[in-house]
Amino acid sequence: MFTVYVYALDTLADWELGYVTAELNSGRFFKQDAPLVSVKTVGISKEPIKTMGGLTIIPDCVVDEIVVNEKSVLLLPGANTWEVPKHDAVIVKAGEFLSAGAMVCAICGATAVLANAGLLDERLHTSNGIGYLEMVSPSYKGQNFYVDEPSVAEQNLITASSTGALLWAKQIIERLNVFRPDTLDAWYMYFSTGEAQHFFALMQSVSRQ
Repeated sequence: MFTVYVYALDTLADWELGYVTAELNSGRFFKQDAPLVSVKTVGISKEPIKTMGGLTIIPDCVVDEIVVNEKSVLLLPGANTWEVPKHDAVIVKAGEFLSAGAMVCAICGATAVLANAGLLDERLHTSNGIGYLEMVSPSYKGQNFYVDEPSVAEQNLITASSTGALLWAKQIIERLNVFRPDTLDAWYMYFSTGEAQHFFALMQSVSRQ
């Protein structure tokens, strides 16, 4: 079973996580032989946090309780509070994930924190622009590994810009191998284009399972 840890901090950008957490938690489009997935929110403490959209999240567990193995996944959302030093603990944990071959998936502002910790210096990655990383992460040295795309999957690291949430979700779902390829293609095409033909393709792919 995969355990997906979603880091929750004040001002979390709700919309950046919506596609991926909804699908991984509901399993509504999973293939028949998909591995089980458990989605847990994790915080620096179990105190409630307020998202950017005003929603209250009470973390299921704390950083020290995260189990790091090949079946662990860490999702790091954008937020306006990453500069608070107490969040350094989860970035240390992200380094442990990468070293262990476990997946780290960061979007928007979370990529800047990884950059500042040196975790993007030798890995293909993206963000909101090289200039953004250089501006907010003074120690960033990963310019030669930057890819100007909405989301980039490189081995066990998946990074995205603030506009890359849908592709980011697709790449995470693909790495976890919980959708059939035709289901994932139809899902992505429907949500990226809004065309009805892809919705029906999605429904048909699920009904064939």
